Amino acid sequence: MSELWALSATELVEGFRKKALSPVEVTKAVLARIEKFNPVLNAFRQVAAEEALQQARDSENRWAAGQPQGLLDGVPVSIKDIILTKGWPTLRGSKTVDPKGPWNDDAPVTARLREHGAVLLGKTTTPEFGWKGVTDSPLTGITRNPWNTAKTPGGSSGGAAAAVASGMGPLAIGTDGGGSIRIPCSFTGLFGIKPSFGRVPAWPLSPFGTVAHVGPMTRSVADAALMLNVIAQPDARDWHALPYDARDWRMGLDGGIADLRIAYSPNLGYAKVDPEVAALVKKAVSVFEELGAKVEEKDPGFADPAPVFTTHWFSGAAFLLKNIRNPELVDPGLREVAAQGAKIGADEILDAQMKRGALGLHMNLFHRDYDLLVTPTLSIPAFDAGKEVADKMLQSRWTDWTPFSFPFNLTQQPAASIPCGLTKAGLPVGLHLVGPRYADALVLRAAQAFEKARGGGPASAGSFSRPRTPA
Repeated sequence: MSELWALSATELVEGFRKKALSPVEVTKAVLARIEKFNPVLNAFRQVAAEEALQQARDSENRWAAGQPQGLLDGVPVSIKDIILTKGWPTLRGSKTVDPKGPWNDDAPVTARLREHGAVLLGKTTTPEFGWKGVTDSPLTGITRNPWNTAKTPGGSSGGAAAAVASGMGPLAIGTDGGGSIRIPCSFTGLFGIKPSFGRVPAWPLSPFGTVAHVGPMTRSVADAALMLNVIAQPDARDWHALPYDARDWRMGLDGGIADLRIAYSPNLGYAKVDPEVAALVKKAVSVFEELGAKVEEKDPGFADPAPVFTTHWFSGAAFLLKNIRNPELVDPGLREVAAQGAKIGADEILDAQMKRGALGLHMNLFHRDYDLLVTPTLSIPAFDAGKEVADKMLQSRWTDWTPFSFPFNLTQQPAASIPCGLTKAGLPVGLHLVGPRYADALVLRAAQAFEKARGGGPASAGSFSRPRTPA
């Protein structure tokens, strides 16, 4: 048997059911992993070891009595420090948030995890208010990539990714407003899905508005489907939420993809992609053909929507910082984009909203002919930690190296990143699967077929067996 910290959530639940595994021993193994590696990776802002152990003891008693509380009873999970967690400060990577609270509420996903008996480990790091695609903040400093600690794990759910990729818990909650689940999953070799907007209830709504999704980050597709069963349950506090779909997201995962029409777009028609990333993705796409899908190289046919996205994002940043009392404490990069956002007028915002609607319509029509769109997740592999961009001569903001992720926040489609290979430097690369709105099950099914064909992704938790000194 693998070491306890390396087991998937699916394996853990089955082990608890058979009384072959102990929730307490599993939690101790994960906490030992955190104690050993969190000082190196800086994945957690807060670790609640005693609370986690008590939750594990309670879970063990329920399993012993044959009365598990839910689908994740006894499984360790981390919560991104953007998501409210009752009794714990949610500081959002900012020195401007008062730790004293009060902290009286669980966000919908936190509440569902508690109801299903999950063991809550603590809060994972985030850039300030989740504003960028890497993870460093004035509050917690720099979070590092388990595959190479000199590199960034991406962001904004970078702490969550670093935790799962290094064996500090099998499951993590992430948020994704422009790629913040998929970016770090690509950089750290994990599976992560941004569900259709509204699939997973969120409250309070992100200051960045209706581009922001909540979803699972895991080491396998099956674990993500299991987690989605829990966190997609209804919550009346989210008035954007979709009508509840009571399906078991694990059903049909192994249905195969022989019936699918897949459009493969190497660059969306306009993006510049690192040659090594492009080659790995192109090779990975051939797997779908081998599995019987009809694959056609085809760009979706829209112009670069970066101006539309940044109008939404930068104006959201301006609104966010409007009432902060100590702006001098805020990440300088966030202050810069907020200052740009403050100059955006109502006409520009309304124009961007209309263009966003046109993009959504365009993709609705595109998916009449194609079941899935496949692209690289990112244009480059992981770069040096502590930087917003890989090369200031080529990029000015994080959106310049994430051309494949944020368009599908605008359109609210389900999109997932699945590991598809390693660069010569040993860094993971992600394959991006985008489905029509509400076709979350289809994205999961295609991802499962790819994962099984590849024998799992490159990201075994054992890939980070000992700390590596940052270069």
